[in-house]
Amino acid sequence: MTEWLERHIPKMVLAPSFIAILVFVYGFIAWTAWVSLTRSKLLPKYEIKGFIQYDRLFDSPRWDTAMGNLFIFGTLFIVTSMVLGLLLAILLDQKVRTEGVLRTIYLYPMALSMIVTGTAWKWIMNPGLGIENMVRGWGFENFSFDWVINPDRAIYAVVIAGVWQASGFVMALFLAGLRSVDGEIIKAAQVDGIPSYRIYSAIIIPSMAPIFLSAFIVLAHLAIKSFDLVIALTGGGPGYATDLPATYMYAMAFSRGDIGQAASSAMVMMAVVFAIIVPYLYSELRVKKHD
Repeated sequence: MTEWLERHIPKMVLAPSFIAILVFVYGFIAWTAWVSLTRSKLLPKYEIKGFIQYDRLFDSPRWDTAMGNLFIFGTLFIVTSMVLGLLLAILLDQKVRTEGVLRTIYLYPMALSMIVTGTAWKWIMNPGLGIENMVRGWGFENFSFDWVINPDRAIYAVVIAGVWQASGFVMALFLAGLRSVDGEIIKAAQVDGIPSYRIYSAIIIPSMAPIFLSAFIVLAHLAIKSFDLVIALTGGGPGYATDLPATYMYAMAFSRGDIGQAASSAMVMMAVVFAIIVPYLYSELRVKKHD
């Protein structure tokens, strides 16, 4: 009896979690995929009608806006966060005296929720309360910073808030990578008279390729599933100028009562995530197999 318990207790402990994941994750993914192939509206229907919902989705101007915003937001968010994070990491890698304080300041935004970040930046960018009002109070009456209410620039306001929160996390990843580089190689390069910028550009940064890939995966995942930041900062507006796929899905499911459209948009989002994650996992498994 004791031997039987020793063999099966781990399975018994893990079974509830395994069943919960199977039902509430993969089960609902399968349910969403099924509903996306039906004519479901306010209530789900289970008679498969093909790709009608996907045809409606790709014909929707609002979905086109959401995907265009995802491209703009994702590109600027990822590139800017990585560049800024790398520069901050290089700065801290110079062994400055206040490194601990600066690292804490840069990392602090990541400790906040996206809702808090969105709300804070909504106040900062509010023309009547934030930067515009402050600068005009200094005497610059013609100064304008109305991005958060400007349909053409509102998505860039979302980028600013997102970069502010994520760049500290990227900095921490890159700083760990910089500190893991073999110091002997750097010392040898310095002895040879190679300038610092060449050491970073030709030796250190290329050796951090896996960290760049990991940072890209994390940031891409954050960009694709961005919802709370947009809701708190712009509410998807003005109009639907800052809609992203996640906010589109929410609007279809809970505001418009169109479950079929919500399900089809969710499946497209999942396909985008898989298109990013699967090659990464394949490359990681391939490297481990060769090792």
